[in-house]
Amino acid sequence: MIFRGLNNVECPKGYVEEGPYRILGVSKDATDSEIKRNYRRLARQYHPDRNPNDIAAEDRFKSIQTAYEKIGDSNARQEYDQKKRMDEMFQGNRGNSFGGGFGGFDLGDMFSQFRGRGQQTSQNKSNINHQEHSIKGSDIESGLDVSLEQAINGADIKFSHRRFKTCEKCSGSSFGTSKSCSDCGGKGVMTKSSTITIKVPKNAKHGQLLRLKKMGHEHPQGKPGDLIITLRLDAEEGRRWENGRIVQEVPVQITTLFLGGKVKIITPLGKKVQIDVPAGTKIGDRRGLKGHGHAGGQLDIEYVLSEIIEINDEQREILEHLRKVGL
Repeated sequence: MIFRGLNNVECPKGYVEEGPYRILGVSKDATDSEIKRNYRRLARQYHPDRNPNDIAAEDRFKSIQTAYEKIGDSNARQEYDQKKRMDEMFQGNRGNSFGGGFGGFDLGDMFSQFRGRGQQTSQNKSNINHQEHSIKGSDIESGLDVSLEQAINGADIKFSHRRFKTCEKCSGSSFGTSKSCSDCGGKGVMTKSSTITIKVPKNAKHGQLLRLKKMGHEHPQGKPGDLIITLRLDAEEGRRWENGRIVQEVPVQITTLFLGGKVKIITPLGKKVQIDVPAGTKIGDRRGLKGHGHAGGQLDIEYVLSEIIEINDEQREILEHLRKVGL
Protein backbone atom coordinates (compact mmCIF):
# COMPACT_ATOMS: atom_id res chain seq x y z
CA MET A 1 0.00 0.00 0.00
CA ILE A 2 1.23 3.51 -0.84
CA PHE A 3 0.57 6.53 1.34
CA ARG A 4 1.03 10.09 0.20
CA GLY A 5 2.58 12.82 2.30
CA LEU A 6 2.87 16.53 1.73
CA ASN A 7 3.33 17.68 -1.86
CA ASN A 8 1.73 14.41 -2.98
CA VAL A 9 5.00 12.50 -2.39
CA GLU A 10 4.58 8.73 -2.29
CA CYS A 11 5.58 7.15 1.02
CA PRO A 12 5.94 3.41 1.72
CA LYS A 13 3.74 1.79 4.33
CA GLY A 14 5.12 2.28 7.82
CA TYR A 15 6.95 5.43 6.77
CA VAL A 16 7.64 7.89 9.59
CA GLU A 17 7.50 11.52 8.50
CA GLU A 18 11.03 12.87 8.20
CA GLY A 19 12.38 16.29 8.90
CA PRO A 20 11.96 19.68 7.25
CA TYR A 21 12.96 18.60 3.75
CA ARG A 22 10.20 16.02 3.61
CA ILE A 23 7.66 18.39 5.11
CA LEU A 24 8.43 21.04 2.50
CA GLY A 25 8.38 18.47 -0.30
CA VAL A 26 11.95 19.06 -1.51
CA SER A 27 15.04 16.91 -1.85
CA LYS A 28 18.11 17.50 0.30
CA ASP A 29 19.98 18.85 -2.72
CA ALA A 30 17.29 21.45 -3.47
CA THR A 31 18.44 25.04 -3.81
CA ASP A 32 17.48 27.66 -1.25
CA SER A 33 15.26 29.28 -3.91
CA GLU A 34 13.43 26.01 -4.52
CA ILE A 35 12.83 25.59 -0.79
CA LYS A 36 11.42 29.11 -0.59
CA ARG A 37 9.13 28.55 -3.59
CA ASN A 38 7.75 25.31 -2.15
CA TYR A 39 7.30 26.89 1.26
CA ARG A 40 5.27 29.77 -0.17
CA ARG A 41 3.09 27.42 -2.22
CA LEU A 42 2.41 25.11 0.73
CA ALA A 43 1.86 28.01 3.12
CA ARG A 44 -0.79 29.42 0.79
CA GLN A 45 -2.39 26.02 0.35
CA TYR A 46 -2.71 25.26 4.07
CA HIS A 47 -3.13 28.79 5.44
CA PRO A 48 -5.89 28.95 8.08
CA ASP A 49 -7.62 31.77 6.16
CA ARG A 50 -8.15 29.39 3.23
CA ASN A 51 -9.07 26.47 5.48
CA PRO A 52 -11.30 27.85 8.26
CA ASN A 53 -12.17 25.42 11.06
CA ASP A 54 -9.86 22.77 9.56
CA ILE A 55 -7.68 21.50 12.40
CA ALA A 56 -5.66 19.17 10.14
CA ALA A 57 -4.80 22.02 7.77
CA GLU A 58 -3.86 24.24 10.72
CA ASP A 59 -1.52 21.58 12.13
CA ARG A 60 0.06 21.10 8.73
CA PHE A 61 0.50 24.84 8.34
CA LYS A 62 2.33 24.94 11.69
CA SER A 63 4.62 22.08 10.68
CA ILE A 64 5.41 23.89 7.42
CA GLN A 65 6.33 27.03 9.36
CA THR A 66 8.57 25.05 11.74
CA ALA A 67 10.28 23.25 8.85
CA TYR A 68 10.99 26.51 7.08
CA GLU A 69 12.52 27.99 10.24
CA LYS A 70 15.03 25.13 10.19
CA ILE A 71 16.13 25.23 6.55
CA GLY A 72 14.57 28.34 5.00
CA ASP A 73 17.63 30.46 5.72
CA SER A 74 20.96 29.37 4.20
CA ASN A 75 22.85 29.72 7.51
CA ALA A 76 20.15 27.92 9.49
CA ARG A 77 20.08 25.19 6.85
CA GLN A 78 23.85 24.72 6.95
CA GLU A 79 23.70 24.48 10.73
CA TYR A 80 20.82 21.98 10.61
CA ASP A 81 22.56 19.79 8.00
CA GLN A 82 25.83 19.87 9.92
CA LYS A 83 24.20 18.87 13.19
CA LYS A 84 22.22 16.13 11.45
CA ARG A 85 25.41 14.66 10.00
CA MET A 86 27.11 14.87 13.39
CA ASP A 87 24.21 13.07 15.07
CA GLU A 88 24.37 10.33 12.44
CA MET A 89 28.15 10.06 12.78
CA PHE A 90 28.15 9.62 16.54
CA GLN A 91 25.17 7.26 16.48
CA GLY A 92 27.17 5.18 14.04
CA ASN A 93 30.26 5.32 16.32
CA ARG A 94 32.71 6.11 13.56
CA GLY A 95 35.78 5.99 15.73
CA ASN A 96 38.46 8.62 15.32
CA SER A 97 36.64 10.98 13.01
CA PHE A 98 36.71 14.45 14.53
CA GLY A 99 33.47 16.24 14.00
CA GLY A 100 31.59 19.44 13.54
CA GLY A 101 29.37 20.58 16.33
CA PHE A 102 27.49 23.65 15.29
CA GLY A 103 23.95 24.19 16.43
CA GLY A 104 24.22 23.19 20.07
CA PHE A 105 26.51 20.18 19.79
CA ASP A 106 28.55 19.81 23.00
CA LEU A 107 32.25 19.67 22.25
CA GLY A 108 32.91 18.73 25.86
CA ASP A 109 31.19 15.38 25.35
CA MET A 110 33.23 14.70 22.25
CA PHE A 111 36.57 15.41 23.92
CA SER A 112 35.88 13.90 27.34
CA GLN A 113 37.13 10.48 26.27
CA PHE A 114 40.61 11.95 25.74
CA ARG A 115 40.90 13.62 29.13
CA GLY A 116 42.10 12.37 32.51
CA ARG A 117 45.03 10.39 31.16
CA GLY A 118 47.60 12.10 33.36
CA GLN A 119 51.15 12.66 32.21
CA GLN A 120 52.18 11.24 28.87
CA THR A 121 54.66 8.40 29.02
CA SER A 122 57.09 7.73 26.21
CA GLN A 123 54.77 4.95 25.09
CA ASN A 124 51.84 7.36 25.07
CA LYS A 125 53.84 9.85 23.03
CA SER A 126 54.72 7.13 20.59
CA ASN A 127 51.05 6.22 20.25
CA ILE A 128 50.12 9.86 19.70
CA ASN A 129 52.77 10.22 17.01
CA HIS A 130 51.26 7.21 15.28
CA GLN A 131 47.75 8.67 15.65
CA GLU A 132 48.83 11.92 14.04
CA HIS A 133 49.24 10.01 10.81
CA SER A 134 45.89 8.21 11.06
CA ILE A 135 43.60 10.73 12.81
CA LYS A 136 42.15 13.58 10.82
CA GLY A 137 39.51 16.20 11.32
CA SER A 138 36.15 15.31 9.89
CA ASP A 139 35.12 16.44 6.45
CA ILE A 140 32.57 19.23 6.18
CA GLU A 141 29.76 18.68 3.71
CA SER A 142 27.80 21.67 2.48
CA GLY A 143 25.78 22.83 -0.51
CA LEU A 144 26.32 25.77 -2.82
CA ASP A 145 23.48 27.31 -4.86
CA VAL A 146 24.43 28.04 -8.45
CA SER A 147 22.35 29.60 -11.23
CA LEU A 148 22.11 27.80 -14.57
CA GLU A 149 24.07 30.63 -16.19
CA GLN A 150 26.86 30.34 -13.62
CA ALA A 151 26.93 26.57 -14.09
CA ILE A 152 27.28 26.87 -17.88
CA ASN A 153 29.89 29.65 -17.93
CA GLY A 154 31.70 28.88 -14.68
CA ALA A 155 31.87 31.34 -11.79
CA ASP A 156 33.66 32.38 -8.60
CA ILE A 157 31.12 32.34 -5.75
CA LYS A 158 31.66 33.58 -2.20
CA PHE A 159 30.99 30.99 0.50
CA SER A 160 30.59 31.55 4.24
CA HIS A 161 32.72 28.89 5.91
CA ARG A 162 32.80 27.80 9.56
CA ARG A 163 35.08 25.13 10.90
CA PHE A 164 37.19 24.09 13.88
CA LYS A 165 40.73 25.44 13.72
CA THR A 166 43.62 24.65 16.01
CA CYS A 167 43.76 27.00 18.97
CA GLU A 168 46.30 29.77 18.31
CA LYS A 169 47.18 30.15 21.97
CA CYS A 170 48.06 26.55 22.87
CA SER A 171 48.54 25.27 19.30
CA GLY A 172 46.32 22.34 20.24
CA SER A 173 48.77 21.07 22.87
CA SER A 174 46.13 21.08 25.63
CA PHE A 175 43.99 18.51 23.83
CA GLY A 176 43.95 15.08 25.52
CA THR A 177 46.01 16.23 28.52
CA SER A 178 45.39 17.56 32.01
CA LYS A 179 46.52 21.01 30.85
CA SER A 180 44.04 23.81 30.37
CA CYS A 181 43.84 26.70 27.96
CA SER A 182 41.90 29.87 28.67
CA ASP A 183 41.00 30.29 24.99
CA CYS A 184 39.87 26.81 23.93
CA GLY A 185 39.15 25.31 27.36
CA GLY A 186 41.47 22.38 26.73
CA LYS A 187 39.74 21.30 23.53
CA GLY A 188 42.66 22.27 21.33
CA VAL A 189 40.39 23.87 18.72
CA MET A 190 38.10 26.87 18.33
CA THR A 191 35.30 27.68 15.91
CA LYS A 192 36.40 30.14 13.24
CA SER A 193 34.40 31.79 10.45
CA SER A 194 35.71 33.04 7.14
CA THR A 195 34.59 33.81 3.61
CA ILE A 196 36.21 31.79 0.85
CA THR A 197 35.79 31.70 -2.92
CA ILE A 198 34.49 28.55 -4.60
CA LYS A 199 35.46 28.13 -8.25
CA VAL A 200 32.56 26.58 -10.15
CA PRO A 201 33.83 24.92 -13.36
CA LYS A 202 32.20 25.43 -16.74
CA ASN A 203 29.28 23.13 -17.59
CA ALA A 204 28.93 22.14 -13.94
CA LYS A 205 26.27 19.55 -13.20
CA HIS A 206 23.58 19.45 -10.54
CA GLY A 207 24.85 17.39 -7.62
CA GLN A 208 28.48 17.64 -8.73
CA LEU A 209 30.96 17.40 -5.85
CA LEU A 210 33.91 19.73 -5.35
CA ARG A 211 36.50 18.64 -2.78
CA LEU A 212 38.67 21.31 -1.20
CA LYS A 213 41.59 19.59 0.48
CA LYS A 214 42.38 20.43 4.11
CA MET A 215 39.51 22.92 4.34
CA GLY A 216 37.46 20.77 6.72
CA HIS A 217 37.72 20.62 10.50
CA GLU A 218 41.23 20.68 11.93
CA HIS A 219 42.27 18.12 14.54
CA PRO A 220 44.77 19.10 17.27
CA GLN A 221 46.60 15.77 16.86
CA GLY A 222 46.04 15.04 13.18
CA LYS A 223 45.52 16.39 9.70
CA PRO A 224 42.62 18.63 8.65
CA GLY A 225 39.61 17.11 6.94
CA ASP A 226 38.30 18.28 3.58
CA LEU A 227 35.46 20.58 2.59
CA ILE A 228 33.06 18.79 0.24
CA ILE A 229 30.76 21.11 -1.70
CA THR A 230 27.66 19.82 -3.49
CA LEU A 231 26.63 22.10 -6.35
CA ARG A 232 22.90 22.80 -6.30
CA LEU A 233 21.78 24.21 -9.64
CA ASP A 234 18.63 26.31 -9.44
CA ALA A 235 16.26 24.99 -12.10
CA GLU A 236 14.07 28.08 -11.48
CA GLU A 237 10.31 28.46 -11.21
CA GLY A 238 8.23 25.63 -12.67
CA ARG A 239 11.20 23.29 -13.04
CA ARG A 240 12.93 20.66 -10.91
CA TRP A 241 15.76 18.17 -11.13
CA GLU A 242 15.16 14.43 -11.50
CA ASN A 243 17.89 11.90 -12.21
CA GLY A 244 20.28 14.55 -13.47
CA ARG A 245 17.78 16.13 -15.89
CA ILE A 246 15.53 19.15 -15.64
CA VAL A 247 11.79 18.47 -15.61
CA GLN A 248 9.78 21.49 -16.72
CA GLU A 249 6.08 21.78 -15.99
CA VAL A 250 4.01 22.88 -18.99
CA PRO A 251 0.57 24.28 -18.10
CA VAL A 252 -2.09 23.19 -20.60
CA GLN A 253 -5.76 24.10 -20.79
CA ILE A 254 -8.17 21.24 -20.21
CA THR A 255 -9.67 21.60 -23.71
CA THR A 256 -6.20 21.23 -25.25
CA LEU A 257 -5.62 18.06 -23.23
CA PHE A 258 -8.81 16.56 -24.63
CA LEU A 259 -8.66 17.85 -28.20
CA GLY A 260 -4.94 18.36 -28.76
CA GLY A 261 -3.15 21.53 -29.81
CA LYS A 262 0.08 23.46 -29.40
CA VAL A 263 1.70 25.35 -26.52
CA LYS A 264 4.73 27.59 -26.31
CA ILE A 265 7.40 27.27 -23.65
CA ILE A 266 10.66 28.96 -22.74
CA THR A 267 13.43 26.41 -22.15
CA PRO A 268 16.11 26.67 -19.44
CA LEU A 269 18.41 28.00 -22.17
CA GLY A 270 15.99 30.90 -22.79
CA LYS A 271 14.79 29.62 -26.16
CA LYS A 272 11.12 29.83 -27.21
CA VAL A 273 9.83 26.48 -28.43
CA GLN A 274 6.40 25.42 -29.67
CA ILE A 275 5.42 21.86 -28.81
CA ASP A 276 2.55 19.63 -29.84
CA VAL A 277 0.05 18.34 -27.30
CA PRO A 278 -1.54 15.14 -28.66
CA ALA A 279 -5.30 14.70 -28.21
CA GLY A 280 -6.07 12.70 -25.10
CA THR A 281 -2.96 13.83 -23.22
CA LYS A 282 -3.23 13.21 -19.48
CA ILE A 283 -1.99 15.34 -16.62
CA GLY A 284 1.47 14.10 -15.71
CA ASP A 285 2.32 12.78 -19.18
CA ARG A 286 5.86 13.55 -20.28
CA ARG A 287 7.97 13.89 -23.38
CA GLY A 288 11.64 14.63 -23.95
CA LEU A 289 13.14 17.49 -25.92
CA LYS A 290 16.70 16.67 -26.91
CA GLY A 291 19.20 19.49 -26.79
CA HIS A 292 17.01 21.85 -24.76
CA GLY A 293 18.10 20.87 -21.26
CA HIS A 294 21.03 22.02 -19.17
CA ALA A 295 24.31 22.14 -21.09
CA GLY A 296 22.57 20.83 -24.21
CA GLY A 297 21.14 17.73 -22.55
CA GLN A 298 17.57 16.49 -22.70
CA LEU A 299 14.73 18.52 -21.23
CA ASP A 300 11.80 16.53 -19.88
CA ILE A 301 8.49 18.35 -20.05
CA GLU A 302 5.54 17.36 -17.90
CA TYR A 303 1.99 18.42 -18.72
CA VAL A 304 0.05 20.04 -15.87
CA LEU A 305 -3.40 21.60 -15.83
CA SER A 306 -3.50 25.37 -16.26
CA GLU A 307 -4.90 27.12 -13.22
CA ILE A 308 -8.23 28.78 -13.94
CA ILE A 309 -8.63 32.02 -12.02
CA GLU A 310 -12.20 32.76 -13.06
CA ILE A 311 -14.63 31.95 -15.88
CA ASN A 312 -17.19 34.08 -17.70
CA ASP A 313 -20.91 33.34 -18.07
CA GLU A 314 -20.53 31.73 -21.48
CA GLN A 315 -17.82 29.37 -20.25
CA ARG A 316 -19.89 28.49 -17.18
CA GLU A 317 -22.87 27.67 -19.39
CA ILE A 318 -20.74 25.36 -21.53
CA LEU A 319 -19.34 23.61 -18.47
CA GLU A 320 -22.82 23.11 -17.06
CA HIS A 321 -23.85 21.52 -20.34
CA LEU A 322 -20.82 19.22 -20.35
CA ARG A 323 -21.64 18.14 -16.82
CA LYS A 324 -25.19 17.28 -17.84
CA VAL A 325 -23.96 15.07 -20.69
CA GLY A 326 -21.59 13.24 -18.35
CA LEU A 327 -18.22 14.84 -19.11
